[in-house]
Amino acid sequence: MPEAGAHEEPVNYDESQVGEYSLPDPLVFNDGRAVRSAAEWPARRAEILRLFEEHVYGAVPPGAVETRFALIEEDGRALDGLALRRQVRATFSANGLTCAMDLLLYLPARAAGRVPLFLGLNFGGNQSVHSDPAILLPAGAPESSRGAGASRWPVEQILARGFGLATACYNDIDPDVDDGFQNGLHPLFYRPGQTRPLAGEWGSIGAWAWGLSRALDYLQSVPAVDAARVAVIGHSRLGKTALWAGARDERFALVISNNSGCGGAALSRRRFGETVPSMNQRFPHWPCANFQQYSQRVHALPVDQHELIALVAPRPVYVASAAEDLWADPRGEYLGAYHAGPVYRLLGRPALQSAEMPGLEQPQITAVGYHIRPGKHDITAYDWQRYMDFFERWLA
Repeated sequence: MPEAGAHEEPVNYDESQVGEYSLPDPLVFNDGRAVRSAAEWPARRAEILRLFEEHVYGAVPPGAVETRFALIEEDGRALDGLALRRQVRATFSANGLTCAMDLLLYLPARAAGRVPLFLGLNFGGNQSVHSDPAILLPAGAPESSRGAGASRWPVEQILARGFGLATACYNDIDPDVDDGFQNGLHPLFYRPGQTRPLAGEWGSIGAWAWGLSRALDYLQSVPAVDAARVAVIGHSRLGKTALWAGARDERFALVISNNSGCGGAALSRRRFGETVPSMNQRFPHWPCANFQQYSQRVHALPVDQHELIALVAPRPVYVASAAEDLWADPRGEYLGAYHAGPVYRLLGRPALQSAEMPGLEQPQITAVGYHIRPGKHDITAYDWQRYMDFFERWLA
C-alpha cells in the first residue's frame, strides 16, 4: 500500500479514525429547493455535472477538433476463428497538431446479430491485453509486452458470452505524467498564447474520458456493434475515468468502475486510504487545477462521489472493491454507490438498500450493482464474470 509522501497527511486505514461528515444531497438544487419528481431531475443533473466540471475534473475547452478514423487491419478469423479483429487509428487534429489513438476491437466471429460490447482503456498498450501476434506493436514496445496484462482482459471468455471488446491505451490520449500538459490531446485545444489548461479545464481524467467518447463515435459506425448496448469499463484511475465518461456521455448504456478509490466511487469526505490531498500531490494532472484548493478543506467540496455515480442514473452502474485494497477505501466505494440510491429510486430504478456492506463475493445486482471480493488491487476473472452477469441482467 502506498505510504504518505512529503507534505501529505498520514494515510488512514483505521475505520475508527474516520470523522463525522455530511454529504451534499443530490436531490436538492443549488438554491435549496428539493427535487420532487423525475421530471425535475435533468435540471438538477445539469447542476451537478457543472459542479464536477468546475471543481473536480474540468470542462472540455471550446474548440473544434477534426477526428478521422482509418482502418489499419482486419481479420475475420482471428484467435483461431473465434473472433473478428479490427484495428483502427483515430487521429485528432487542430492547431496544426495531431494526436492518435489506436483502437483494438474484437467481436465474436459467429454472432447472429449486432453485438453488445465492453469498451475500456488499458494501461500497457493494446498488445498487452492479449498475446495475439497480429496486434500492432507500439513504437518502442518490446515483443515481451504482448499479453503482459492479459489477466485483466479475458478476451476469449468475453467473446464466449456473446460480447465484444474494444480497447485503447490511455497514454495515446494523454500520457500519464505530470508534464504540464505539453503532450497528448491538450495542446490541440489551446488558444493563442495558452500553454496549459485553465484552472477549470480538464486534466488527464477528462481527456481520457473524452477519448472514450470518441471511441464510441467510431463504434456507432460499425454495423456489427450494438451501439445502444455499450458498457464503459475501467480499473483504478481508469475506473475514475469510466465513471466520468459515463456521467458526461449518456450514450454509454452501462458504467463499470473497478477499484477506483478517491476521485472514483469512494466518498472523498471519509479521508480513508487515497484522499484528495494525496491525489493532488501524487497525480496533480488527473483532475483540474481547481481541485487543488480542496486538499485541506475537503468538506468544502460542493460535490462528493455518490453524486458522480448518481449522474449515471437511470442507466445501470456497477462498483467493485477488493478486500485488501484499502488504499481505494472499499467501504467508501460501497457508500458512494449506496448514497446514489435516492436518485435511482426517484427515477423508478432499484438501488442498494442497506448502508452495511455485503460480505465477500455476495454481489448486489440492483440497478446500482456492487461486490467486494478477496484479494488486492486488480481486475480479475471473478470481476469480469460479475460484470457480464450484470450486463445480461440489465441489457439482455
